[in-house]
Amino acid sequence: MISTALRALLMLLIIFIVTACTPAANGATARVALPAPKVDTPLTVHSGDATAVLAGGCFWGMQWVFEHVPGVTNVTSGYAGGAANTATYEQVSQGDTGQAETVQIHFDPSKVSYGQLLRVYFSVATNPTELNRQGPDTGTQYRGVIFYTNPEQQKIARTYVAQLTAAHAFAAPIVTEVVPFRAFYRAEDYHQDYARLNPDALYIAINDAPKVAALQRELPKLYRAQPVIWHDDHPKVISVDVH
Repeated sequence: MISTALRALLMLLIIFIVTACTPAANGATARVALPAPKVDTPLTVHSGDATAVLAGGCFWGMQWVFEHVPGVTNVTSGYAGGAANTATYEQVSQGDTGQAETVQIHFDPSKVSYGQLLRVYFSVATNPTELNRQGPDTGTQYRGVIFYTNPEQQKIARTYVAQLTAAHAFAAPIVTEVVPFRAFYRAEDYHQDYARLNPDALYIAINDAPKVAALQRELPKLYRAQPVIWHDDHPKVISVDVH
């Protein structure tokens, strides 16, 4: 017969497998506050709506982190980098679609700047030295990508990567891509707010909760305790041409 302890261990293993982006997990890496970008846009005088599109591993944790940033008004999990007919979780999970698990961040530029969002991204949301993986998750769908939506975002992103590289902010080279944004495809509804709604799931507790804790600890001015709740008020597919 299976002992009680072994049965409990098997139950934990099953819970872990069914709640993970992929079937393996490592502990979260240490995260520290990085210096602010030297090149950034000043906060605007009037409220507005701007968009940042970032990929950096499983979108569950990325969405949860940025929902805690003041000035962010909505964060949507989805896919970017591939064709519309491959934008489903089942296909993207194969790792050969060109899609990356991505978050689309709507923010008020009078309250938070694009550069500040990138500071959160590089400091606590992702490890920019991991190529085609992020922590426990492996495959091109977990690569780090900054999809810039206009030339200003391109300049800020590329300059910040150069700044962090020159400062030797990381022990290994930054491999995060900086590429023009073409289209964003919203992920299936069951992925939206997954981490916030399932904080006790083993994958979330190990890999994503530490990111939120690091945001609060390392960048307290860019943290709010009450996260914004995802709301579905944008088209499923959003695209733009960047020249």
